[in-house]
Amino acid sequence: MKSIHILTAVVLALVGAQTLAQQVNPDRYTIPLADPARPMFLRASLMAGSLVVKGYAGKDVIVDVDIAPHKDEDHDDEDAGKKKGLRRIPNTASGLSIEEENNTVMITKSGYGSSEVRVSVQVPVNCSMKLNIVNGGEIVVEGVNGDLDVNNTNNSVKLLKISGSVVAHALNGNLVVTMAKVTPDKAMSFSSLNGEVDVTLPADTKANVSLKTDMGGEIYSDFDI
Repeated sequence: MKSIHILTAVVLALVGAQTLAQQVNPDRYTIPLADPARPMFLRASLMAGSLVVKGYAGKDVIVDVDIAPHKDEDHDDEDAGKKKGLRRIPNTASGLSIEEENNTVMITKSGYGSSEVRVSVQVPVNCSMKLNIVNGGEIVVEGVNGDLDVNNTNNSVKLLKISGSVVAHALNGNLVVTMAKVTPDKAMSFSSLNGEVDVTLPADTKANVSLKTDMGGEIYSDFDI
């Protein structure tokens, strides 16, 4: 098993003010697969952050990590008084963990921390995945072929130019899916609570369909349903 742990740490140094940037350039990690000839599986779970996954022609998994510190405001007058004259030094450690075992790559971030983590992943085109974000940014997946299980709490999900099968849910966000090819005889599910669902399927798709909307929503389709 190959693993990378981007540990949370606070480092204090005497540096010039010009080096205290508000954003750190992306860090890139290349993860070779145990068997590049076989399809891979990506499992990602973030407590806070955003996730973009794109298929490409390579054999490795490439992970870019971009950290943007939160701009917190002082709400406690006594605490703000203690900090008067001091400048906040951002904690730019991501706390991210990346592991590979038997063609499965796992990306996790369990804590909220003080920084927003934006994760961009390039994967071989034949890639199934299970993705989950809680209280972060959106999930975007593009140009892969596989079985997708995607869930986002409090933001949107976009699955673009996908081949295979999809189970996707967005809570308090929109769900947008465009499928280039659908795997026959595999059940799929698209749902959102407090958001819109927009699904585009190949014109020759044959399926039994169940559609439901609550709280006065409307349904539109150009399929003969």
